[in-house]
Amino acid sequence: MPYQGTMPTALLNDQKIRPTEYRKWRHAVERFERRDEDRKILADLKASIPQHGLKVPITLGVSDRYPDVYVAEGHHRAVALTQLGTPNFPFHWYWIRNYGVRIESTPFPYHLLGL
Repeated sequence: MPYQGTMPTALLNDQKIRPTEYRKWRHAVERFERRDEDRKILADLKASIPQHGLKVPITLGVSDRYPDVYVAEGHHRAVALTQLGTPNFPFHWYWIRNYGVRIESTPFPYHLLGL
């Protein structure tokens, strides 16, 4: 069974948990603000999360070459959570290894975030 944890949303920043598809979180926000489809996704998430919570956990990737932690899947959810000021978010995680990736069933290596 995949590990599912929770961690503070404040860790979704350019120093701790970075976006994979964008250089910085502000770049993700700027792109989402420019595109109608992304604005709708964010609006729907920001309406749903306060009432129902986050239904799909964010997927984090951890590189085994560099001990960096990234949002591998769930950029819209991450931005919505930060904009709402939601204190914590649910997540799954996986190692990014030379031989492939798989969702981990072991606890997340929180030490990589300096916690």
